[in-house]
Amino acid sequence: MSVPMWVWAVTIAGIAGLLLFDYVFHVRKAHAPTLREAAIWSSIYVGIAILFGVGVWLFGGHQMGTEYFAGYITEKALSVDNLFVFLVIIASFRVPREDQQKVLLFGITFALIARSSFIAVGAAMINTFAWTFYLFGAILLITAVNLLRSDHEDPDADNFIIRAAKRIFHTTDHYDGDKLFTIHNGRRALTPMLLVMVAIGGTDLLFALDSIPAIFGLTQNVYIVFTATAFSLMGLRQLYFLIDGLLDRLIYLSYGLAVILGFIGVKLVLHALHENNLPFINNGEHVDVLEVPTVVSLLVILGVLSVTVTASLLSAKGKAQMVVKGARRHAEAYLDLEYTADPQERERVYLKLLDEEAAVRSLEAKYADEMLADDDSLLEMFRRAHAIHDDHRAGRADDANS
Repeated sequence: MSVPMWVWAVTIAGIAGLLLFDYVFHVRKAHAPTLREAAIWSSIYVGIAILFGVGVWLFGGHQMGTEYFAGYITEKALSVDNLFVFLVIIASFRVPREDQQKVLLFGITFALIARSSFIAVGAAMINTFAWTFYLFGAILLITAVNLLRSDHEDPDADNFIIRAAKRIFHTTDHYDGDKLFTIHNGRRALTPMLLVMVAIGGTDLLFALDSIPAIFGLTQNVYIVFTATAFSLMGLRQLYFLIDGLLDRLIYLSYGLAVILGFIGVKLVLHALHENNLPFINNGEHVDVLEVPTVVSLLVILGVLSVTVTASLLSAKGKAQMVVKGARRHAEAYLDLEYTADPQERERVYLKLLDEEAAVRSLEAKYADEMLADDDSLLEMFRRAHAIHDDHRAGRADDANS
């Protein structure tokens, strides 16, 4: 179904308006959103996406509606998986929590621009070269295998672009609020805020290589591809703060995504065989193979995500991983404060750290041993935190006596 240009114009204007609203009302003034704020705005953005899908279903028909929801759910799941990497990058750059919103909004904006470009290129390739379906199918199958073989522990935050920037430009390791540039040793310097945005942008390009073939495997309607991708990114910033702690618990999500991407990859290959015009396959004639209906794709996607998310939330190992990684982040946050932070803020973080340490030590032995095996750095961070706190307490006592 052809979509009129005025519908395209209104849709793009609406999405741009949502991004502008996010910047003006939520990100311009740095703050760490509360759980309530994150929950409300996440619900609003999901609601907008669902209402848009209902509109597509009513005005575009059953096929377009099904394709939109299948694409939206798949892209949303991939976006949540991407949050794992964002979490590690943001932690590795020690981004202050109140400034993390701006970093994420930049990542979302860059992702939308990058993926729109990939969508345009992908659509042109599909319209010109039928064999593109083979290429997209192969990309998804390779990605699915890589998901099964890897985890989220070591994304390269300090990538080539970051290393080159540090060699060529004057940089500083210290933040100056949310400024991208500051004055360091009398010279203009790049702040870590700019560098982390570059790191996020670089990973977004890699994510686009997976997500765009995935949605083209569900629909070749460019309008559906664009809107499902865009609305899956909307609200991702709020979702990050809403499920921050739960991300570590979704230990089986990557397996579920591997199954989904593998399924869509097979679906693309089957479609490529059906549309085949390569001379070395069946003499350039189409191959009579089964094609998977979009409704079946939607049911498979929903079923796999439901099973993997439920299994993750019920897993004792997942709970242990969430506790250990949460404790590590709080320990790192406390050690980063050292002697420079406000005493009340330092005490608040320390009390939170005590709760996290107690949770780690109360874990079932088999899971605690597994999480901490061959890695005593977390326990060492606990010891350093207690030593720093004791030094501060002794210093306060000396001040009171004097």
